[in-house]
Amino acid sequence: MAMTIHVDIVSAEQSIFSGAAEMVFAPALRGEVGIAPRHAPLLSPLKPGVVRVQLAGGGEESFYV
Repeated sequence: MAMTIHVDIVSAEQSIFSGAAEMVFAPALRGEVGIAPRHAPLLSPLKPGVVRVQLAGGGEESFYV
């Protein structure tokens, strides 16, 4: 079984996604960032774009932020 991280994507009104992921890609101001299990702590502002969540066990979901 691959290592996973817990991902929560929320809006001001509701939870959009909550689940396990093998990797998350997000549009940061200085380019796309990839976040994997055991990634160093990171704080970065995001720009509008698509957040891609590689799901545990395969598959991918995308969310516009």
